Amino acid sequence: MANPRLKVSLNAEGDFFVDTTCIDCDACRQLAPETFAEGDGYSYVAHQPSTSQERRDAFRALLACPTGSIGTTGKNESSGVVDDFPIPIAEEVSYCGFNSPKSFGGNSYFIEHPAGNWMVDSPKFVRHLTRKLEEAGGVRFIFLTHRDDVADASRYAEHFGAQRIIHRYELSAQPGAEIVVDGEATVEFSPEFSIIPTFGHTRGHCCLLFRRYFLFTGDHLWWSRKKNALNASEDVCWYSWEQQVASVARLQEHEFAWVLPGHGERVHFPPASMKAKLAELSSRLA
Repeated sequence: MANPRLKVSLNAEGDFFVDTTCIDCDACRQLAPETFAEGDGYSYVAHQPSTSQERRDAFRALLACPTGSIGTTGKNESSGVVDDFPIPIAEEVSYCGFNSPKSFGGNSYFIEHPAGNWMVDSPKFVRHLTRKLEEAGGVRFIFLTHRDDVADASRYAEHFGAQRIIHRYELSAQPGAEIVVDGEATVEFSPEFSIIPTFGHTRGHCCLLFRRYFLFTGDHLWWSRKKNALNASEDVCWYSWEQQVASVARLQEHEFAWVLPGHGERVHFPPASMKAKLAELSSRLA
């Protein structure tokens, strides 16, 4: 619960506020960009919501905040918004919400599929979300891009009887994982799901490609608002920047239209445009 006595000084006057427990994960700025902005190591309320949709978006951000750093001094309408999660993105893909502090507020995704639903990385384990996922048919697979974003994956796996998928180099973060990926070659897991090792950010980081259209990138690359371009950063590379640069270059072998990261902004372009933007990133990093 956010503490009004710890309000960030830049907050605009009004109901919504961010307190100083904020970890600057960017989740609120993605969900409610009209309301929240980036400060020096934290988010803050730049503009109070002025429409019903902006207010709904702000309450979605309040619920998704991993550290409970967003509050309101007015009527708390979050109970009317909680069932929005998971929030549809496109076709069968949704954003789970309820970002976890264990993954520094990383995003998690849900894929509805007739052969069994998938979760990509893990949010907090919360009853509201498990109920909604149960209504959608449960979870068969939990794909974990890397060690940083496993969060409550083991609890979701136990609850749903799901199989966790992770690369062997990341296995110490989820030692009970049921399916372990080896090597550096792309794994055609099923006709519509490909696992692409993208080493660098961590030793065994992997991306998941769904239907050659949706690329779940973990912390490998993301869309940058500031650069207005795809981006990757040596500042948040924990294993090998050289390998990460090479992994970005190899992604050009694949076709996709969506980049859905754990951290950073998601983005959609036609496949040809996305390929050009990926080539530009690869050239810039090289």
